[in-house]
Amino acid sequence: MYAIIRTGGKQSRVHEGDVIDVERLKNADETVEFTPLLVVDADGKAISDRAQLRDVKVRAKVLGEAQGPKVDIFKYKNKSGYRRRQGHRQKYTTLEVTSIELPAKRKKKAKATTTEPSSTKKKTGTAESEASPAVQTEED
Repeated sequence: MYAIIRTGGKQSRVHEGDVIDVERLKNADETVEFTPLLVVDADGKAISDRAQLRDVKVRAKVLGEAQGPKVDIFKYKNKSGYRRRQGHRQKYTTLEVTSIELPAKRKKKAKATTTEPSSTKKKTGTAESEASPAVQTEED
């Protein structure tokens, strides 16, 4: 079973027990909870309906924070003396996915069947009833 979660503007495919790096989560406690975008269970059945996914939770434990590789930025324009140097290191939070919790399967309620379908009911105010003269005025 796996799930696709969204965090930090990116999507990640996770299984239980996976360790992933995501963009830094501020104020992250010991555990983090995500609502997935898609879940594929052990039988291969995919769940993508938003109403069903509200009940699904992906729980992860925060292992720590780390920094990515240094990215050097250098801007240069020829023959004008323009040079700019800048660097950046992205900060990441390391997570371990502890569980993917599916909701308990709900029993389907039996729908009450009607003897007469709604399409066969006569509607009032049809063209037949409007065509027949119902009331005559005294002005005639």
